[in-house]
Formats: sequence, C-alpha cells, structure tokens
Amino acid sequence: MMVQSQPHATAPQGALSFGMVAGEASGDLLASLLIEGLRKRWPDLHGWGIGGPRMVAQGFDAQWPSERLAVRGYVEVLRHYRGIVAIRDQLRERLLAKPPQVFIGVDAPDFNLDLEAALKARGVPTVHMVCPSIWAWRADRIHKIRRSVDHMLCIFPFEVEMLAREGVAATYVGHPLAPVIPQEPDRAGARTRLQLLKDAPVVALLPGSRRSEIEHMTPRLLAAARLMQKERPDLQWVLPAVPALQPLVETLCAQSPVPGLRVLKGQSHEALAACELTLIASGTATLEAALFKRPMVIGYHMNALSWLIMRRQRLQPWVGLPNILCGEFVVPELLQSDCTPERLAREGLAWLQNPARVQALTERFSVLHRQLTRDTAQEAVHAIEKTLGQA
Repeated sequence: MMVQSQPHATAPQGALSFGMVAGEASGDLLASLLIEGLRKRWPDLHGWGIGGPRMVAQGFDAQWPSERLAVRGYVEVLRHYRGIVAIRDQLRERLLAKPPQVFIGVDAPDFNLDLEAALKARGVPTVHMVCPSIWAWRADRIHKIRRSVDHMLCIFPFEVEMLAREGVAATYVGHPLAPVIPQEPDRAGARTRLQLLKDAPVVALLPGSRRSEIEHMTPRLLAAARLMQKERPDLQWVLPAVPALQPLVETLCAQSPVPGLRVLKGQSHEALAACELTLIASGTATLEAALFKRPMVIGYHMNALSWLIMRRQRLQPWVGLPNILCGEFVVPELLQSDCTPERLAREGLAWLQNPARVQALTERFSVLHRQLTRDTAQEAVHAIEKTLGQA
C-alpha cells in the first residue's frame, strides 16, 4: 500500500518528524549543524534513525550509533556486510511502519541511497546531503541517485549543474564547516587550550575516523613522525582520536611510540588550529585542514583488493578534496604503495622548510574558504521546506 505524502505537507507550523542517517564522525558533525537549523524553523521537531554524539546532543534519537556504518573499502565493507544490511533492513521497516514527513540521508551513500529508494517508492520525500563523488569515480551512481533522491543538498558549487543535466533537483548549500571555521584561525589560543608550547612547531597526525583507516594509517604516521623528529627534535605532536576508537589509537601509539606525542580525545579542530602542518588521511578532514589554511601531506592506505577496485573507478588524477576543488596538486598525495613513512616524512619536512610555499597555499585556501561559505543550515532548510511543499 502506498504511503500518502499529503499529510507531510500539512504538518503543524512548529512540528517536523524526520528520519536521518549519518555515518561516521564527519557525518555526525554535518548532521548536527543541519538539525540545529531545522530546529529554528520547526521548534517541535523529532528526528530518529542513525547518528552520533553531536546529533544526540541536538535531541536526535539515535537508535543505532553512526560508528556502526564507519567502514570504508570494498573488502572492509564485505566483512561487515551482513551486520550493516541487517541494520538497514530494520530501519527501513521502522520508517515504513511510521513514515516521517521527510527522510534526510547525510553522506554514507552506500547505505543511504538504497534506503532512500525504498522510502521514495512509498511516497516519503527524500533529501540527501553531500552529493556522492560521481565526478571523481563511480559515475554510474547517477542512476541510483535519480531513483532515490527527491532533492540533493550539494556542498560544492559545481555539483548543482552536473545533477541538473541528469534530471536531479539540487541546491548548493555551501560547506557547513566553512562558516564555523574562522577565516583566520587562532593558533595561539588553540595552543594554550591544548597546553602546547607557543614557540615550538606543532604537527597534527590525523589517521582517519574509521577503524580500518586507523589500523592502516596510524602506524605509518607514527613512523613518519619519528623520522621527522630526528631532523627536527623541536617538533610537538598531537593526534586527535575519535572518542569511540581512542583505545585502539592509544594501543597503536603504545606499540610504536613517538616521544612527546599527545593523543587527544576528539579536538581535531583544536589540533588543526594549533598546528603548522598535518599528516592526514584522505577524506573529509582534508577539507577541514584546508579551511584552517594548514599545509598538509595527504596519505591513504587500504586493503590491496579494495585499492585495485577503487583505482579502476577513478575519473580524476586527484583524490584529496583540496586538490579536487583547486583543480591541481596544491598539496602532495601519497596513496597506497607511495604512502610510506619515508615519503610522508620527506614531504612534511619540505613544507616546514619553505615558508613562501606555505604562504602561497594559505592564500589559495583563503579563496577556497570564501567560495564555500554560505548559511548552510538556512539554505538546507529552505530546500527541505520546498521539497515538503512539493510532496
């Protein structure tokens, strides 16, 4: 039986029921900012589904934690496939049994697009935030997007026209982090809050937010740090860890110690504000580092079979978001076999030895920051309101 969408459009002025799924730490952050904007428009909103601690702090009912979806790479997903599918099946049945006025999927396209397709087929309006990277790889995903999504909220400006050509309604909402991160980060203040020396350079190690990323990247970053420390014993080291995976990070650090390294509970933005340089796993965090105007060395290493599959599907020469958005290699990328401690250390030291290069990058990232700055929550709320009105 079809779920009729007419009641969704005539909901009380201050009420909104919505389903939402956000996977991993970056999705939790984006979703929490969106929920904050939704609450300003619909004060009596109620949202439930899959989310993280930031969403819960906004009053979201997380029936499963977002970390359950934090898996990347084909082989890694296969290992967790049955559990993830079981969660999606249960959530789908709950959503169909008591349909929300709108469903909002935040990133996590492998999970969300199938769920959105089922809901859309039953008359539930679907919105997806963060367009899958069909401009970088897996271009054939556009067909699934068309079947699954009523409206796409794009965080990069070029995506709207691309989707329009394929018949998908979309709105550019800017990147939610661009207005949050200051144009001129307070390095001295961040160092004070992290109890770091003010005059010694800081390097932030960001191995990722997924278990598989942490297992692959943390030992490489720690080994690179020890190599850099031999050349620059004055360097200070911080490693922000996703709180749920902090025990794993601390175990890896104990197995491969870096003298003076501080493992932080979260606080990735404080670490990026405080540092002169970051060695960082490819992903959303690289864009955050760019918004903090920090030079970086992007690294990534995964299961060999996953890498072979992903490499064949690449459509662009770049993987890191700063390079994709700038259209050139403004920062180095060391992927798979190139992601060695020696290469990471060499590229990191090169940044520290070239202030003119750092200044040029800072100016480039400042331009990018302005391009990505919008009132994201307000733009997203307007788009969601429009989608509800069309339901």
